[in-house]
Amino acid sequence: MKKPPLLSVNQLKTHFYLDKNRVAKAVDGVSFTVSPGETVAIVGESGSGKSITALSIMQLIEKPGKVVEGSIHLHDKEISNLPSKQMTKLRGNEIAMIFQEPMTALNPVFTIGNQIVEMLRKHRKMEKKQAKIEAINLLKTVGISRAEEVVNEYPHQLSGGMRQRAMIAMAISCNPKLLIADEPTTALDVTIQAQILDLMVEMKEKFNMALLLITHDLGVVSEYADRIIVMYGGQVVEEAKAKELLRTTEHPYTKGLLESLPNLKEDVDRLGTIKGTVPPAYDLPSGCRFYDRCPFAMEKCKQTNPPLYQINDNHTVRCYLHEKEDIK
Repeated sequence: MKKPPLLSVNQLKTHFYLDKNRVAKAVDGVSFTVSPGETVAIVGESGSGKSITALSIMQLIEKPGKVVEGSIHLHDKEISNLPSKQMTKLRGNEIAMIFQEPMTALNPVFTIGNQIVEMLRKHRKMEKKQAKIEAINLLKTVGISRAEEVVNEYPHQLSGGMRQRAMIAMAISCNPKLLIADEPTTALDVTIQAQILDLMVEMKEKFNMALLLITHDLGVVSEYADRIIVMYGGQVVEEAKAKELLRTTEHPYTKGLLESLPNLKEDVDRLGTIKGTVPPAYDLPSGCRFYDRCPFAMEKCKQTNPPLYQINDNHTVRCYLHEKEDIK
């Protein structure tokens, strides 16, 4: 019997009110689920809406942004309209987030240990001495060998990879059921990127968490994700199990992302590119959002935005090339 989803996002819309005449529809009708223990990756270029989706789930959207429509359920509980105090309690205990640049997420005037201790005292009600011991254990758990020294050091004293490990230690300190990682490897060297991704998957297994991984790099997540969601122009344009999406890519945008990845098995002079740029969220086309960049664009694509078509039970795509399929 299939387990009910841990996280369920339904028709989420997050808009930014820039001025009287401009509204940026950063997230425009996004729906997806994350099952217990599952790793789901949301992929797309900068401006596709993937990070705003994550921040919307966490209720971290700041003015002039606002979640204007849709529902977000965690354990069947609606959390999109939770009062601030209840949402603060939920963060850390049930759901945690790792940010793209730990140097801006960590407080520069407090030691790493103080920041982890604060989490443990607030959410797990530990005494200060016990929390300090637990902080050291957590740093060891995420692969920091000299944890006894690092616990007394400040963020600026650590390398990028070490700071990200410290962020992961903070995120797992209260045993959340869902860990959201927003571009967690972007600022790191390639060799460190793999180490951090391996660590997150290891922590996911060890603490029985689900992982929602936000990234612009389809190659990074291909071997880590169970399921991949591709976003473009604030909408989901393709979703499938990872292996199926990589084997039978259906949306021209996803194909373009795949073709732009280097492949050691093939000898190519130049990598593929996708012409143009993502349309700004305040000036989205009335038709398909990928119309201006698509090599298969038809007149119909310019007029109306296609719905999501169901290729099979596990695969959906937003493209008129699949109009014969069932509408989801």
